[in-house]
Amino acid sequence: MPHTHSSPRPGHRRARLAAVASAALLSLLVGAPPAGATAPLPASATASAAASTTSGLDRKALRASLEAFHQAGMYGAYSSVRDGSERWRGAAGVADIDTGRHMRPDFEHRIGSITKTFTAVAVLQQVAKGRVDLDAPIGDYVPELVPGERGRKVTVRMLLNHTSGIADYILPAFPELVTDPGQALDDGRFRELDPEELVRLGLATEAPAPRGTHSYANTNYVIAGLLLKKVTGQNPESYITRNVIRKAGLRHTYFPRSARISGPHAKMYESFYGTIDPARDYSVYNMSWAGTAGAMVSTMNDLNDFYRGLLSGELLGAAELREMKTTVPAYEPAPGQEVALRYGLGLYTLKMPSGGWHWGHDGGVFGAGTWALSTEDGRRQAAIGYNLMKYERFGDDGRPLPDPIGDALFGYMDGALSGTPAERVPGASPVPQRLLAPEQLRR
Repeated sequence: MPHTHSSPRPGHRRARLAAVASAALLSLLVGAPPAGATAPLPASATASAAASTTSGLDRKALRASLEAFHQAGMYGAYSSVRDGSERWRGAAGVADIDTGRHMRPDFEHRIGSITKTFTAVAVLQQVAKGRVDLDAPIGDYVPELVPGERGRKVTVRMLLNHTSGIADYILPAFPELVTDPGQALDDGRFRELDPEELVRLGLATEAPAPRGTHSYANTNYVIAGLLLKKVTGQNPESYITRNVIRKAGLRHTYFPRSARISGPHAKMYESFYGTIDPARDYSVYNMSWAGTAGAMVSTMNDLNDFYRGLLSGELLGAAELREMKTTVPAYEPAPGQEVALRYGLGLYTLKMPSGGWHWGHDGGVFGAGTWALSTEDGRRQAAIGYNLMKYERFGDDGRPLPDPIGDALFGYMDGALSGTPAERVPGASPVPQRLLAPEQLRR
């Protein structure tokens, strides 16, 4: 089902961008919880909380819930759900809105910031070998990269849990996103960016939060990749491939060698909150702008394999896994509300509307979104990829409009994990989106 919207009138384009840029949307802040994580639960969700450990997979309900996500306006999606040894894979919608080519559940997909979990595992492997100390200043390892006071006071742990006080580099790397998003993304399609340059851009940008407070920034994980390079003497992508991806037994997960995805995949459409109209395909893109923070490609099956192996202790020792699951609040809650999203080291734990807490990560790149969550022991898992990004819409005053796509996505993921798939979880959207939320455009 195509997701349609009207084009802004010529004289209103800049005003509309300004309205989006000024929207105070806590639920879309990078590192903030989805709105449904802190909103009062619907009665049906509250009632299903006790059923969060339901065993078995209701294939018919999963299929209907995934189809509801497409019918709500998402172009296409594919997913893999597991309960112990039982597995279900499904797809809904279209991979190409021009040809009508159908989605397939085994498609490869750009997974964005889920890459951070892989990078964090690699760093923690070096911790286990005694080559890296989580609480040592990053300047002890790469003084030329992070000099001065920040090099002395920002620790490796602060990079991995995003409490470094270092800003994101996305806007400095794509400055025209504020005025002409489509042109900015077109111009950057084949541009090569060095990781050192990305770090420089992030360090030169005003910090959005004081050191010690969680504030999600891709710069942290590009620095983590360069730390890996320093202590291992290897290209960080190559090290992660050999010591994390292959160790986990993943067959369709990789850092792309060009702007193209190697295997079968969907087109990936970016709307940028309606300012790119019609939404444009960015499945071909040089991912050097993301690197060890977000460049990887994977499948939903591989992501479930990865997180199950990680949470069951196959990829890290018990001490390192405990460090990874040591979390900080990802946002400041409203008075009387519970923090429903806590960030560890490249891994977060999130309370879903049904009441269950789950471990995993989400990812967003231009045109592609991914979400992978697991129960504590990795037994019950759900991973989903979808091919329309920043589909949310805002009024002329910059306030969010009702979001049936996000509601349907939450309904699918919450139900897949709880065992009671639903078509929607009203008021539970938007989901976390890790790439340039409207609030960031104000900085």
